[in-house]
Amino acid sequence: MTYVIHGATGAQGAPVVAALAAAGKTVTALTRNPDAVVRGAQRVLAAGYSSAADLTDAYRGAEGVFIHLPVASEEDRQTYAHNILTAVREARPDRVVFSTSGFPIDPAIGGAAATLAAGLSDGGVSHAVIAPELYLENLLMPHVIGSVRERGVLPYPIRADFPVSWASHLDIADAVVALLDRTDVTGVVSVGQYPAITGPDLAEAFGARLGREVVFDQITAEEFRTSMTPLIGASAAADIAGAYQAMSAMPGRSIAPETSAQKLLGVTPRTTSQWLADIGL
Repeated sequence: MTYVIHGATGAQGAPVVAALAAAGKTVTALTRNPDAVVRGAQRVLAAGYSSAADLTDAYRGAEGVFIHLPVASEEDRQTYAHNILTAVREARPDRVVFSTSGFPIDPAIGGAAATLAAGLSDGGVSHAVIAPELYLENLLMPHVIGSVRERGVLPYPIRADFPVSWASHLDIADAVVALLDRTDVTGVVSVGQYPAITGPDLAEAFGARLGREVVFDQITAEEFRTSMTPLIGASAAADIAGAYQAMSAMPGRSIAPETSAQKLLGVTPRTTSQWLADIGL
């Protein structure tokens, strides 16, 4: 039996591979490059989201599958979601864990993540949905961390008083490993710091780590879009900027403690300071 990990060389998948390998599990790494070397994986498969047949072959006989949708246009993400659901229905892996990557899964809002979550719920396969809010790794984008280092300013498109239950990809990996084993836990599991923290709290943690004053600076969603476009493309950057624009009308993005990894799994996400130490910043 094996655990199949999507995006095994990427930001979310690689920590999951490492955590499973550390636990002595057999890992099949899914990548776009069949020649990729994935440390901790016993097998590497080139299986893209665009082929339901490839995914079906990859999932068949798996003890567990970890899924997350890549950053792409919403049209492509919908295609990928439907292909994943087709593969899950055909291959019937023992367990599926899906990370929303912070995208909404409310059917009333819609979107590819909601399509995938609803399809898994209706598919009759044991599954759980990991629901983070925002990733601490977003703060490592060149235009963000560069500003912190060069100017002592942490720029991000949220209000200074906007509380967020931030999580890291390392926290997601911890939750994935637990959920692949804990088949008694189903439905949505919220992953993130609780109580939620604000932008100035983040800046204070960076300042303490770097030994200098760091202040938080609210930038606009449009400024964020402009900075991200060279990194992820115009369409995906516009979609993400739209999500941040929508956040401006929200009171915050805090997890619900009753569905938290802390309560359901006994897994406590890292503080910002712990995360900074773990990544060696």
